[in-house]
This record gives sequence, structure tokens and C-alpha cells, in this order.
Amino acid sequence: MNVDAITTVNAAMWDYGLVYFLLGASIWFTLRSRFIQFRLLPLATRLLLHSRATDQDQNKGISTFQALCTSLASHVGTSNLAGVAIAISLGGPGAIFWMWVMALLGMATAFVENTMAQIYKTKNEDGSFRGGPAYYIEKALGQRWLGIIFSLCLISAFGFSFNAVQANSVAAAMKEAFSVPHEIIAIGLVALSALIIYRGIHGIASFAEKFVPFMAVAYISIALIITLIHIEQLPAIITLIFRSAFGLDHAVAGGTGYLISQAIAHGIRRGLFSNEAGMGSGPNLHAIATPYPDHPVTQGLVSMFSVFFDTIVICSCTAAIILLSGVPYGLEGETGIVLTQNAMDTTMGSFGKPFIALTTLLFGFTSIVANTYYGESSLRFIHNKDQWVTVYRFFVLMMVYWGAVGSLPLVWALADVTMGFMTLVNLTAILILSKQAFLLLEDFESQYKAGKNPVFDRKNFPALHETMDKNVWRRKRESVSPS
Repeated sequence: MNVDAITTVNAAMWDYGLVYFLLGASIWFTLRSRFIQFRLLPLATRLLLHSRATDQDQNKGISTFQALCTSLASHVGTSNLAGVAIAISLGGPGAIFWMWVMALLGMATAFVENTMAQIYKTKNEDGSFRGGPAYYIEKALGQRWLGIIFSLCLISAFGFSFNAVQANSVAAAMKEAFSVPHEIIAIGLVALSALIIYRGIHGIASFAEKFVPFMAVAYISIALIITLIHIEQLPAIITLIFRSAFGLDHAVAGGTGYLISQAIAHGIRRGLFSNEAGMGSGPNLHAIATPYPDHPVTQGLVSMFSVFFDTIVICSCTAAIILLSGVPYGLEGETGIVLTQNAMDTTMGSFGKPFIALTTLLFGFTSIVANTYYGESSLRFIHNKDQWVTVYRFFVLMMVYWGAVGSLPLVWALADVTMGFMTLVNLTAILILSKQAFLLLEDFESQYKAGKNPVFDRKNFPALHETMDKNVWRRKRESVSPS
């Protein structure tokens, strides 16, 4: 299979189609929701902060906070360290601006897809839930065949290819910092991953709840220290990002349009890789949460926070580390994880490369764990048998090992294709279904403004009531208690 041919297909798919489809859909969701990501982000944060204490029945799902952390475990991965470096190398500093734009708009997209995932989730025999785009494609659109194709793409991209890529980045970073052989890192990653993923979603959620906040705070703290040390450069860096985003640093008009297009394309593309809003991966986790208040919109609102935190906070930290360091990028310098390590080494001395290596290990490992569940949920949609899941987990571990010791241009190229198809299918589905998401939002806001804890009554939404599973979202009480 020709890698160059697949790369050409990817370029055509993303640069001339999906980038603008994704941007247009996100703008529509933003306008239709009356800028929900700005109006209700403070409420989403309050809901998140209270979600752990109010988790009503851990046996029937995971808490809103655990779902968010597990989702962030996948989002906050090597893409935040290597992906940002690649975006800057290929699109210039202006790519960061377009990553910000995509994140702010993508928060509305995340709200829609995760709200619909809550509506169309399925109850397992043990009382827990599973769900995601494949489930609302089948139930709401009546297209099971398309849900199966979506699931196969997700399994290929997240369960196998992305896990191999994550392992490869971890091994490369550890080799650069500590000269540890790739084979040793591969064995360690396989062993650690097996300990978590064979415990199922509760084990994954429990792990993510403990480690994701820790690793995020540590990375942000280091980035803030670097920013404070170079605080006098910050205004110039911000100006550089904005000028580069609109080609204002280039006098030759003939090349300006191309440079702007590259900044937009790489910024939006890497922004999607990072926060996954619209791709259809996050809903697999947000569907299994037991939200409080008892309303699908609760989880949709909280999911916006993960997009904001992943790109606006974490990716901005990486951009600050690279741009403040002054290390060369693009044709003159390195790219990917090595660029980030060199930038940290320049600003923090000998501490830099080991810190990035350990951060990459934590970020990459948590992504492997969360990505594995994405694939597992999709596999259960196709055929809900524990034996299949056991075999799938075994192959995931083999891909982790192979990824850590091998070179992955073909795997990465194929992952881009499958991820592109996932995004195309999911965006089309949620555009069709978004009307229901916005009706649910109106219901939630009207109850909240009346001083009540919003509760979802499926009978008030006939179109949803007929297509949802009969044993989910059943009201447990007739009255709504005041908040």
C-alpha cells in the first residue's frame, strides 16, 4: 500500500473538504445555540465541580467528573505536545490562533454530539450504559449499516492506529531523554496498559480521575513558570501569532494567501486531533455517565469544558514553551515531540527533556487507556460479546508493542483516512439531529431559570420518546425539586 497515495487522499479530504465542513458546522451550532459556549461555560464549570459529590449510583455508570477525566485522558495526549509542534512547523505560529478558533467553536459541536449520545445510550445487563455516534446513527437515523462502518473506522483509528502512534511518541521521547531502548518501553507500556484496560470502564475511569488532574496541573505549572521567566517576550509572541494567522508578516502578496491557508488548515486539523470535537470519539465516554442534574444537557454542557481545557489551556502551554524558547521550527528546525523537547531543554536546561519525556509517558499512556475503551464500545455495538472484547484487548496490546518499536508512516496515514470518515459521518448525523439537542437545551434552561434542578421527561419529546431505548431516561419522580 502506497503511503504517498494515502497522504495525497488525506490532503484532499482535509484541506479542501473536512476542514471547512467542520468549521461551517461549528459556526452553525454556535449561532443556533446562541453562543452556548460563552453563555453557559460558567454553569458547565459549576456542574462539573459538583458532579463527584452528587453521583447517585456508581453501579449504573460513572460520574460526570469521571467521564470528563476519561475523555480528557484521550484528548490530552501526545497531540498536545507533538501535534502543536507539528502545527507550528507546517502552518507557522498563526496555526495556534486557528486552533483557538476551532476550540471555541468546537465547544458547541461537543455539546450537540454528547447530548445526543446521552439520549441514545443503551443499558447493559449490569445496569451500566454504553453509547456513542454509532448508537444514535442506528436509532435516530435508522442506519445500522452506517453505524457499523463508523464503528469499524473508530476501532481501526483509535483502538489500533492511534494507540500505536501514542506508544511510538512515548518510546521516542524516552529514548531521547534517557536512552532507554524502545523494546523496554514497549514491554512496560503493554504491562501497565493491561493492568488498567482489563479492569473495564470503571477501572479506566478510576485511573483517569486520579491521574489526569495531576498531570495537567504539573504541565500547566511548568508552562506558567516558563512564561513568567520570559514575561517580557509575551506581548511580542501574542502579536506574532495574530499577525501570522492573517499573513501580515509577509510582504509578498502572492504567497500570503497560501500561508494563511496553511495556517488555517493545520490549525483546524491539529485542533481537531487534539480536542476531537465533532469527530465522534468523545460521545462514547460521555454516553456512559450518570449526570446530575438528571438531564442529558448536563453532560453536553460539561463536555464543553474538556474542549476548552484541552486546546485553550494545554495546547496554549505547549505553544508558549516552543515560541518563547526561540528554537528554530519549520524547514530550519525539528518538528513533533523533538521540537517540544528542544524548546523545553532551551528554557529549563537539563530538566527539560526528561520532564517532556515523563509528561509524554503520562499523556500517552492515559490516551492508550481511553482510546481502548472507545474501540471497545464500538465493538460492542457491532457484536456485544465479552469474548470479542477480550480478543480486541489482546490486539490493542500487540499494537502498543509494535508501535513502540516500529516506524508508523503507513499506520498514521491510514488513521487519518479513517478519522476523516468518522468525522464526516458524525458531523452529518449531528447536523440532522441538532434540532432535538437545541429543544433539550431550551427545556433545561427553562427549568433552571425557574429555580429547579432540571429533570428530563422523555414524554415531553415525542420524536425522541419513540426512537430512544425504552429502559433509559425513565423518570424516578413526578416533581422537580428546587435547587
